[in-house]
Amino acid sequence: MTHDVRVAGTEIVFGCEPDETVLDAAERAGFTMPYSCRKGVCSTCEGGLTAGAADVRGRGGIDGPADGVLLCQTRPRSDLEIAPQRIARREPPARKTVTAKVHKITHPAADVAVLQLRFPTGVRAKFRAGQYLTVALPDGDSRNYSMANPPHRNDGALLHVRRVPGGRFSGELLDSLAKGDTLQVELPFGEFSLDHESDRPVVLVATGTGFAPVQSIVEDQIKRGEDRPLHLYWGARRHEDLYFADLAEQWADRHDWFSFTPVLSAAGAGWAGSTGHVHHAVLADHPDLRHHEVYACGNPAMTAAARAEFVGTAGLPADRFFCDAFVPSGAAEPVAPR
Repeated sequence: MTHDVRVAGTEIVFGCEPDETVLDAAERAGFTMPYSCRKGVCSTCEGGLTAGAADVRGRGGIDGPADGVLLCQTRPRSDLEIAPQRIARREPPARKTVTAKVHKITHPAADVAVLQLRFPTGVRAKFRAGQYLTVALPDGDSRNYSMANPPHRNDGALLHVRRVPGGRFSGELLDSLAKGDTLQVELPFGEFSLDHESDRPVVLVATGTGFAPVQSIVEDQIKRGEDRPLHLYWGARRHEDLYFADLAEQWADRHDWFSFTPVLSAAGAGWAGSTGHVHHAVLADHPDLRHHEVYACGNPAMTAAARAEFVGTAGLPADRFFCDAFVPSGAAEPVAPR
């Protein structure tokens, strides 16, 4: 029996099957809500269940009203009314499953590998800058990685993979890959993409390999010939962990609309730049974020702290904070890049 899902305060209503998640049903109906990992870990899709009964993985059966409900893990047991952080109409994603071939692997840092994949001849996959793909593992599980290539280069994928000790993909499988090997990937996923209808200045906040979707976003804006102000704050422990800092500095040198602030939490004696938590560096430069949009990607502790302080102290409207939290999957592997 199909259940109706209504969105509180709107006229939006869509059908959801009992074995279907609310997030999947919304996408199928042509609506998008915030999400990242889709595995019930990152909390990006949290919303309210204002009425109705549902099964939520990890919480069992719940009845509304209830807060902090993971909509990517919620399946209806009755008609529902929900209160997502935001919802907008968008065409259902045209996802593809592709057998991609390893073209090149480089190592810009000791714990980061850049994996260049190519799709079969004639195969292209449409995506938006900032989205991610899933890599299928032999046991049927998957790992998520942001695409660092811009959308016009859609005959393959460029992935930034942080090596994690004991990681299923980044530790075990990555070391065995060689040029010509194949991986099955599905794309696109994610809502970490700029709203091209807006002209508000953007603050980009990244830690670690959270730089990957930033690379796609910036290179997409360069290709589009747009000049929307983008200010990147990239946080790491040491300078060598900012594995593509030279690329970000090139963007800043060549484009007046782009600014770059590296932030180190364990800076050496010779470092004269910003130090400490990356979101504190943002607040030092932008104490008033009421007229900005923020896109934060990386460590979930950073994205959570940034959301709380940007909204709570800098006046950022909550619906203008977008995040892609890179969270654990399984024992040690990051889900979203990642």
